[in-house]
This record gives sequence, structure tokens and C-alpha cells, in this order.
Amino acid sequence: MRDPGLAEENDYSAWDLEGLDDDAAAARDAQPIILSVAREEGGQRLDKWLATRLGQFSRTRLRAWIESGSVEVNGRKAAVRQAVWEGDRIVVKPERTAEESAFVAEPMDLPIVYEDEAVIVIDKPAGLVVHPGAGNWQGTLQNGLLHHAPRLAALPRAGIVHRLDKDTSGLMMVAKTLEAQTSLVRQLQARSVVRRYLAVVHGLTPPDGTIDAPIGRSLRDRKRMAAFKSEAPGTRSAVTHFHTLALRPEAPGASLAVPVSLVSCRLETGRTHQIRVHMQSVGHPLYGDALYGRARAPDPFPRQALHAFALGFVHPGTGRQVGYRSALPPDLAELFLRLDLPVAAAAAAAVEDPGEDSVLDPGEGSHAP
Repeated sequence: MRDPGLAEENDYSAWDLEGLDDDAAAARDAQPIILSVAREEGGQRLDKWLATRLGQFSRTRLRAWIESGSVEVNGRKAAVRQAVWEGDRIVVKPERTAEESAFVAEPMDLPIVYEDEAVIVIDKPAGLVVHPGAGNWQGTLQNGLLHHAPRLAALPRAGIVHRLDKDTSGLMMVAKTLEAQTSLVRQLQARSVVRRYLAVVHGLTPPDGTIDAPIGRSLRDRKRMAAFKSEAPGTRSAVTHFHTLALRPEAPGASLAVPVSLVSCRLETGRTHQIRVHMQSVGHPLYGDALYGRARAPDPFPRQALHAFALGFVHPGTGRQVGYRSALPPDLAELFLRLDLPVAAAAAAAVEDPGEDSVLDPGEGSHAP
């Protein structure tokens, strides 16, 4: 099963509904392993003997445990090359790998917008990694969720069904039961989940637009995604709709004036870095985007100016359409003021978005800033 955790933003296409519970067992804590040396095994070197008895672990890993003091022989820390003899009592205390630390519960002040027995809606701050991965095995949203609701350890990825980039702020939904997780994943796959974003981009955008371009790994830089003119091996269809809320021909007070636009984006699909890649592909990279942007902003911003401000879906428990809205985070609100962008327009976008039926009307489970 491909792990959707490989995707950095909203890429749900890799989910395998039949395998939703495949990795739940990884959340269990490893227990000490107690072994005894048989008569015919006496005289063997400890590391080789362990490799024979504990074939489920690699020799490199077993050796590392011995060197770190996690293996004892008769109550004393062991040495890699020491011999074992009949009757020796060997205790192995498995250490977590970096990957396994993803399932460690960590206290965290979670910005919860709504919670019941089936779902949690989180207003993720910029800077918080959603799902553990290379370089970020701890301190993630998943670690915080496991502390907040320990039963999530029984669910794949602690109930997380979609993601936001580390430096993208805004609303996310998390399932609390396997049934709810399956329902939300199916809604994502059916493209019925409503996700709207606010973005500040370079240049002056047209009133409305739709970007329909497959996304895949860049052929020049494998760390980046890219938009392609047509589908090709390794790409997936991707559609982004945008509506211009405000135009600023130049950034007031800046030493190097550049035009910027405030746009509302609506995802039809959810691919890795979709909005960032799509807007860059039409000549309007996100303000502050170090990966896809251009070094031309006279007023540096430490992250991409992207905020998931509205989220709507069918509640897995009640079957009712619910909607949630998020206010601008402080850093974006300050950027709006510096660039003379109307905060009021952003607030209005959270209530109504041209070209789409309103599913975010206040009601049961709704949240307004």
C-alpha cells in the first residue's frame, strides 16, 4: 500500500481503502525480549547469536542496540563481541526507530475548532508538520493527536485523512473512528469535500480562472513538483479554480514596488503543492514561497502566503453537510496591512465564493471566526 503520508499537501489519491488498518499495529510499544542460551549455542558471539534468534531485526539494528546499552547479559550491559554461554539470560530492550517515534504521544496545544465522537477539525498554524517524515519524526500534529485522543493510535496515521504543507495554515479534518476515516477518504476521492484557500500571489490576476494541468515530480528537480501540459507517467490530474478578491498594482512604501493579488482558490483535486504549483505555472507564484516563488518580494515573508480558510464535508455520523471557517492568522493579517490588501474581502470570501453552491452556511457543527 502506498502511504499517503508521502504527500505533503492534500494528496489523497494514493489511499487504499482496503488497507486502512494495515499500519495500526505500528503504534504498539515494543516490549523487552527475554531469551536464554541453550547448551548447543554456548560459545557464540553475542551479536551473531542474537541475529540467529531475532531474525525479525537486522544485524545492524541489533548491533546498534548492544552498543547503546539496550542489551543485557545476566543483568549487565553487553558488549558486541562477548561470548554467550549455556544458561545466560539475555534481555533485549528494542529502541524506537525514527519512524516508530511517529507514534509517540506528545503534549501539544491543539487548535481544535470542532470535535465530537467521529471527527476533529483542526485550525493548523503555520510551522506545524502534519505527518511525520524524514527530518520531522517528532513534534508533529500526529504526535499531538495521539496525546489528545490515545485511541487514535488504533487508526492509520492517527486518523489524518489529508494534509497541509508545514508552512500552510488553516483547516484540516481528522477522523476518530475507522468508519469515519473511510467515509472522509471516499468523499475526498469523490471530490465532494469543499476546500477553499486564501493566497497572496505575485502579479495581477484575471477576475476568475481555472487551471487544469496534471501535476508530477519536476523533471529538473525531484524535490519540486511541476505542472504538465498533458498527463504523462508519474503525473495526476489536477484542477484549481481561483477568483480575484483584490489587486494591488504595487506594494505601498516598498523600495522595489511589485504588483500583488489576493485570490480565493478552490480545489477540485488535491495534489502535492497543488495551489503553489498551479499558480506558479500561470506566472503568479505565491508571495513568500521559497520553493516555487521568485526572489523579488521587497517585503520578505517567512512562508508561502496560503491559508485554508474554509472546509465543508458530509459528517460521517449524522450525514449532514457541515462547514467550518477560519480567521486570518496574525502573520497573514499583518502582511495584508503591509500590502494594503483588504482584510474585509478575505472575510467575505469565507461566506461566499463565486461559482460554487454555498455549503458553508452556519449550522450545527459550523464555526465562524
